Amino acid sequence: MTEGPDDLTDAQRRGLRLEIAVILAVTFGLSAYTALLNLIESVLLGLSGQVVALNPRRSPFDLIDLGLNLAGFFQLSAWGALGVYLLWRSGFGPARIGLGRLQWRADVLGGFGLAALIGLPGLALYQVARLLGINASVEPAELYDTWWRIPVLLLVSFGNGWAEEVIVVGFLLTRLRQLKVNPVAAVLLSSLLRGAYHLYQGFGAGLGNFAMGLVFGAVWMRTGRLWPLVIAHTLIDAVAFVGYALLAGHLGWLQ
Repeated sequence: MTEGPDDLTDAQRRGLRLEIAVILAVTFGLSAYTALLNLIESVLLGLSGQVVALNPRRSPFDLIDLGLNLAGFFQLSAWGALGVYLLWRSGFGPARIGLGRLQWRADVLGGFGLAALIGLPGLALYQVARLLGINASVEPAELYDTWWRIPVLLLVSFGNGWAEEVIVVGFLLTRLRQLKVNPVAAVLLSSLLRGAYHLYQGFGAGLGNFAMGLVFGAVWMRTGRLWPLVIAHTLIDAVAFVGYALLAGHLGWLQ
């Protein structure tokens, strides 16, 4: 059994703060910094009409493109695994942050419900963002003729959900709880981080992901289950990466 928050020494608290800083510096904290710079650049260049591709080709050579996409998935998987490992080393096993055995009703159905709760308003916000300025776009449907494209994008969708929910919710909120940060303030910080590293997609994406962070943080604080968040995030990204590109040509209001 690990020591509780009240038992932490000053040195242990400094160690936790340093751990948080290092993990964020190599994962989503760095992403937030670069996303902010990208947004500032877009504003200086003229916000209106700018488009950001979510899944651009990384190489004109098909196999190299495949390898680079897989590398992105492996990186995301490693980030999440690092967060789980650091928590496990300090006595917080996977079950304690909500990554125990999958439960059909609580985790799978809960994940689908969360995806609907977040995804439908998010689609409306996306349409508003298109009218206001910078937007994120996905690969057009004709780029999905490569046999591996859709399976790999589904893998990347899971990688995003795994890495973001483990680091930004499971890891960060657990460490902030150990440091006795007010739960409301902790969820706000987690949500601000989530919104910040999506700013490269524009203000709408940043705001939408901040709201998503508030919901996800509150759900985790209340239930202690992280799998529903991972599943919901995976579903949302899968629709954004694959579903939109396949349907946009058939549904005019999506274009």
